[in-house]
Amino acid sequence: MNNADFSATQTLSVGDPLVIASRRLTDRLLSRALGASLDQQLAAGGRPESTRLLAARAQHIVSLPRRTALAGHWDHLLRVARRAPSGRARAVPLRSATILGAETAIGELMERLTAPLPVGARGVAMASVLLTDPTSPVYTRRGPRSLADRLRDAIIQLDPAQPLMHAA
Repeated sequence: MNNADFSATQTLSVGDPLVIASRRLTDRLLSRALGASLDQQLAAGGRPESTRLLAARAQHIVSLPRRTALAGHWDHLLRVARRAPSGRARAVPLRSATILGAETAIGELMERLTAPLPVGARGVAMASVLLTDPTSPVYTRRGPRSLADRLRDAIIQLDPAQPLMHAA
């Protein structure tokens, strides 16, 4: 039987592992393409188990390599904030004094992110959104809550004692 005969006579059922693997790959790719939006949903308390895309995104962001990379981004932010102003405008304006004022909390956040313990997706998403959202206290004064307060919220969510899944 050649390939044309096989494809014409063979159908995949819903329980077929090839169908499941394909769906998972699609979910993973879409969850990365829509990462910022999905991270916003997770950070706001969206339940990872509520949709396939949130589940795929949550699975991706809680991996230790991804969390370690996120901690590296926070470390880079601290290094940039410590540099003396050079007279040149930055491509992205930072609130250096605010960032440096929250340095202790940022250090604790980085420790929690890089700890080889399981953590909930909400805390990782919260830490990511603080770096990527242009309305974050990292970049603007707008908003009722300080960077330190928002970091503390993320740190609490990264506590390994927190449940990884919401109770039904």
